[in-house]
Amino acid sequence: MRVLVTGATGYIGGRLVPRLLDAGHDVRVLVRNPRKLQDVPWADRVTVAEGDLQDADAVAGAVDGIEAVYYLAHAMGADGDFEQAERDAAQTMARVGHEAGVQRFVYLGGLHPDGDLSKHLRSRKEVGEILLGSGVPTVALQAGVVIGSGSTSFEMIRHLTDVLPWMPAPRWVRNHIQPIAVRDVLYYLVEALTIPADVNRAFDIGGPDVLRYGQMLNGYAVEAKLPQRPITVLPVLTPRLAAHWFNVVTPIPRKLATPIIESLQFECVQREHDIDDVIPPPEGGLTSYRRAVRLALAKMRKGDVETSWRNATLSSGSADPLPSDPDWAGHTVYVDDRKRHSSAPPEAVWSVVESIGGENGWYSFPLAWVARGWLDKIAGGVGLNRGRRDPKRLEQGDALDWWRVERLVRGRYLRLRAEFKSPGRAWLEMTVTPSDDGGSDYHQRAIYFPQGLAGRLYWYGILPFHGVIFPGMVERITARAEREAHRTDSTQRNSTYQNDDAQPAHEEAA
Repeated sequence: MRVLVTGATGYIGGRLVPRLLDAGHDVRVLVRNPRKLQDVPWADRVTVAEGDLQDADAVAGAVDGIEAVYYLAHAMGADGDFEQAERDAAQTMARVGHEAGVQRFVYLGGLHPDGDLSKHLRSRKEVGEILLGSGVPTVALQAGVVIGSGSTSFEMIRHLTDVLPWMPAPRWVRNHIQPIAVRDVLYYLVEALTIPADVNRAFDIGGPDVLRYGQMLNGYAVEAKLPQRPITVLPVLTPRLAAHWFNVVTPIPRKLATPIIESLQFECVQREHDIDDVIPPPEGGLTSYRRAVRLALAKMRKGDVETSWRNATLSSGSADPLPSDPDWAGHTVYVDDRKRHSSAPPEAVWSVVESIGGENGWYSFPLAWVARGWLDKIAGGVGLNRGRRDPKRLEQGDALDWWRVERLVRGRYLRLRAEFKSPGRAWLEMTVTPSDDGGSDYHQRAIYFPQGLAGRLYWYGILPFHGVIFPGMVERITARAEREAHRTDSTQRNSTYQNDDAQPAHEEAA
């Protein structure tokens, strides 16, 4: 089928697209920023349409000639009235898709009980109802907590259990939840295209286990070879306080944790199993919770995490690209500009640049970086421990601690956009160019656009730290590259000497 996927840069969408391609479908993706797909392995196998879901003209262009639409976009973690934004986007897709003759909508929502719901669950339910009422036959799959490497829910469980030997927890740890492995969610999404064309309804989907949240935490502990954690229920932990607590203890930003925590206040289990009538269970059966955890941990150990919550774009971070230098006229802008020549070749310097952040650190005054990260966490930001997807390789759109990879020219240029809390917008640029003597030149710029008086005071307040951090980064990045280059040269020379020493013996034996 000719298929359109919205939300292709998200956790589920980024995994669904290659599976649809492998199943033989012709896939088009609708994204706001095509650059985010620049480095994904399936980029050259899809057609890319650029636009926003609230832009009817962009949606009309994207659905032209399309038979089925996967609606996976949502505004979790957004500022302002995200319910209205999701409503507008769904109504646009419903109307334009119907007019264009789309034959099937496939939507992924959340398990929910009847009655009053959290804002997040209420919005997810409403979007499904809009698509079901569109006149286009719709399959609305309703899933619970998704367990997989890099999923927000799994990472919350993992970090809570890894960090805390004893857990103070809200009352909802006693609620029943029906988790589902990400592989099973993807199975149902792909198979949804086989459901008879006249089916227009919602289906609950879930794994084989119904557990309390506390049991899920200790189930993870068993698979991670950790002692089971005692859990104490504290009635004073409201959803808002719990979100702050999760934000401090785990790398999950408060904006992402809050809607999940609000949803966990409800018992989210399958109320029907009608999905079995139209899609048979996957071969070998559905994945148990413990096995899903085991698989996720194995993926992490191998560094084989396809998509991650880390790449969720938070509206608290500036979404605007860095204005080009000529446009700085008329702006108040502060720049910390530093250059350094290195005897290391460009590829050695670039290797250090591309490996920056995460467990590798920032090569300068780690205490200052940690302190700034904790301040950001306390303010509800992403903090420093969001880490990175891969320890050595970056891709455009990747999250990197509190930065976002905004522009990447591999081997030469890296631009990071800050997503920490501050009264202004910030970028960090790193450029590597070859020099005539066989070495390289490293150029580093920190750029800050302040907002109002607070932004100016912020810049001057952190100037003393910048006077230590940025020179240290330049010095240590180039020094690290020179050490690595020297080590590589020594290894190659030793290998050459060993081969030369072995040559006469080889000739004598011959």
